[in-house]
Amino acid sequence: MMKNTDCSPSVQRTYTVDQVAEILGVSIRKAYDLCENEDGFKVIRLGKRCLRVHRESFDKWFDGLSSTD
Repeated sequence: MMKNTDCSPSVQRTYTVDQVAEILGVSIRKAYDLCENEDGFKVIRLGKRCLRVHRESFDKWFDGLSSTD
């Protein structure tokens, strides 16, 4: 069986909505709402119900929120 190394954290270039929800400490539904309505980071739509969030753009957006406190 071949091991898929593309999912390792050091190679992963996107977050799932579940990961975004966990990072922000919100529900998955709230994370989907944010991904659909926020322009501060890049969201990649893979079909009707599958989203991926560009990791670097999300991290920059999130860091920007923290610095405005």
